[in-house]
Amino acid sequence: MKDRKKKMIAPIIITIAILLYLTLYLVFLLPAIKFIPAIILFAAPLLALGIAMIYVLKSRINEIRSGEEDDLSNY
Repeated sequence: MKDRKKKMIAPIIITIAILLYLTLYLVFLLPAIKFIPAIILFAAPLLALGIAMIYVLKSRINEIRSGEEDDLSNY
């Protein structure tokens, strides 16, 4: 049980770091752009990446909880 919690720490920290980076990127980029379609062009992929990161984190936590830490050995 304790070993599983240790394995969850790295994915959580990496996800938080990447989400902070994406947020800071948006915060500093969007005010510099005055053209509305360009804002959408830059913001939409970054928001999609953030959502994808959260989804991948949830699936990784579910894998760790179910005991499938090394799923590459199945192939």
